[in-house]
Amino acid sequence: MRDQVTEPERREQPKRRVTPANPAQREAWQGGAMPAVEQVRPGLWSIPVPIPINPLRYVLVYALELPDGVAIIDAGWNTDEAYAALSDGLGVAGYAMGDVRAVLVTHIHPDHYGLAGRVRENSGAWIGLHPADARLLRERYDEPEIETLVARQRAMLARSGVPPLTADELSQASMAIRDHVSMARPDRLIEDGSDLGLPGWDLRPVWTPGHSPGHLCFVSPSRRVLFSGDHVLARITPIVAVHPQSAPNPLADYLDALAAVGRFEVDEVLPAHEYRFLELAERVDDVIAHHERRLAEIEAAVAAADGVACWDVTTRLTWSRPWESIPSFMRRAATNETLAHLVYLEARGRVRCVPGEPDLWYRDA
Repeated sequence: MRDQVTEPERREQPKRRVTPANPAQREAWQGGAMPAVEQVRPGLWSIPVPIPINPLRYVLVYALELPDGVAIIDAGWNTDEAYAALSDGLGVAGYAMGDVRAVLVTHIHPDHYGLAGRVRENSGAWIGLHPADARLLRERYDEPEIETLVARQRAMLARSGVPPLTADELSQASMAIRDHVSMARPDRLIEDGSDLGLPGWDLRPVWTPGHSPGHLCFVSPSRRVLFSGDHVLARITPIVAVHPQSAPNPLADYLDALAAVGRFEVDEVLPAHEYRFLELAERVDDVIAHHERRLAEIEAAVAAADGVACWDVTTRLTWSRPWESIPSFMRRAATNETLAHLVYLEARGRVRCVPGEPDLWYRDA
């Protein structure tokens, strides 16, 4: 099963920095501390919820005040520590877990979706998810389906040229995190642009596939804010990878959605990790430029070898640490990300693939 969390970007970052909406929140991120629960503006709260054994450390859950309670965007991992942090954060805002009326899930990775079922059990809230992610739940989290998904991932790694023993290890790399998910079928399927029915909020869901097939952002035109999930972050970029449950060309989907979101006129971006920031369009431009640099690096690696497996391309790329020191689950993510860039280049006629085991990549004739 594919790694399901957003890992810190491991490659060169754009040098331009966005302006933090709250400098104290960025300082907490940089200092390795948890930021404070805070009222972002009237009727809107930011609640950090810890993520166990993960460099991201926390997910930012947003609580939106309603006439009869709150709606939350994302929920966190299903751990006692996370549940307590969410409960305490709601208490700072003047609410209890029983006051939660809706859980709007940006996507099905455990740090966003894992606690949603437990919240529903203790509040009666409805859970909303995009249909493209809802379709993946059974295979990803139901016990009888896991073995099939692992086998599919193992076959994909083999085609990427991963050595057999390493492929066996990497295909199992995410199994432990399943304990942090409370399996919960969504009560509502949230389509792009649909009416969420949240009194006092003109919140509009925006389908932004790439990091996951059904990733959602939420925009409020009147309040001029974008809840960006993992789609746009202040400093790092989300994993966009080819894997057994991905779309055929997820990087193309991601870049298209990124450009569309960059046209929104908002004053503030509220992401699920790191810290809130101001310059949406500028950050979108930086992320697109980052992927263009990565595409150029991968295209050059293919041209230099002219007949090379994805795994070999991955190990030759520039990372922020030596390849040997990258943990196994991150190596799988790196390989699947590299494959996403190769597929993107192939779709644009810049490289070509000769299928086999492994698939071999060549510069376009």
